[in-house]
Amino acid sequence: MTTIIIEDEKPAARLLQRKLEKLKIEVGVMLHSVEEAIDWFSKNEHPDLIFLDIQLSDGLSFEIFEKVEIKSAVIFTTAYDEFALRAFKLNSIDYLLKPIDEDDLEQAVSKFKERLPKKEKLQLHFEEIKKMLGNPFEKEFKKRFTVKIGQYLKVISIEEIECFFSENKGTYIHTFDNRNYLIESTLEVLEQELDTKEFYRINRKFIIPMKAIKEIVVYSNSRLKIILPSYGEDEVIVSREKVADFKVWIG
Repeated sequence: MTTIIIEDEKPAARLLQRKLEKLKIEVGVMLHSVEEAIDWFSKNEHPDLIFLDIQLSDGLSFEIFEKVEIKSAVIFTTAYDEFALRAFKLNSIDYLLKPIDEDDLEQAVSKFKERLPKKEKLQLHFEEIKKMLGNPFEKEFKKRFTVKIGQYLKVISIEEIECFFSENKGTYIHTFDNRNYLIESTLEVLEQELDTKEFYRINRKFIIPMKAIKEIVVYSNSRLKIILPSYGEDEVIVSREKVADFKVWIG
C-alpha cells in the first residue's frame, strides 16, 4: 500500500507519520503545499491513500482536485470542521480533526481497508505480514564468524575476509591482514550461507569474494589463476569446469 501525507506544518506531518508507522503503514512521500502537490501528482503514479490537510501554506487543498484528477482515497486532516461537507463530496474516507486521536486514526485506516477490493485486501494483508516478520522470503546471508583463539573468541566480519580455504580436513578463513583462522564449518556449508553475488567457489579448495580479486591470469589447461592481495601459500586456480560460470559471475 502506497501512502503520502500532504501537510504544510512539517512537525505535524512527522507526528502523523509516526502514528501511521504504529499502524504498520509506511509513508512514502510528504508534500507541503498546493503547488508542490499538483506538480508531484502530474509526474508520479498516484498512491493508494492520501492524508490531506485542508489549509496549506499557499491555499486550500481543494485546489489540487481542480487541477489534477486524483485517483487515490483521501483522509482529510484539519483543525477546522467547516470544510467537512465539501470534503465528503470528494473521494473522502474520513475527516479527522486535529489534534488527531490515535483511535480515530486507526478507525479511519480500517474504513479505507474495508473499501478495498478483495484482491487488494489480500495483497495488503500479505504486505503487513512481511513487515511483521521482516520479510522471511528474503534470505539472510552470513555477516560474521566467531573463531576461538586460545581462551578467547574473536568476531570476524565478512568484510575482513579475503578467502575461505580447506586444508588437512579443516576449513579456514584468510583475512586481508594475512591471518588464518580455523572455523567449524565446511566449504559446502559456506556455499549455502554466503551471498553468491559476492562469493564464488572456484574449486574444491577455495571460496573467494569478488572484492578480493587483484588480478586474473590465463593459466594452463584453459584454467584461470587468481591473484589475491595477501594469500600466497598455494596457487588459487579456477578449475577448468568452472571457468565459464566464473566469467559470468564476474560480469
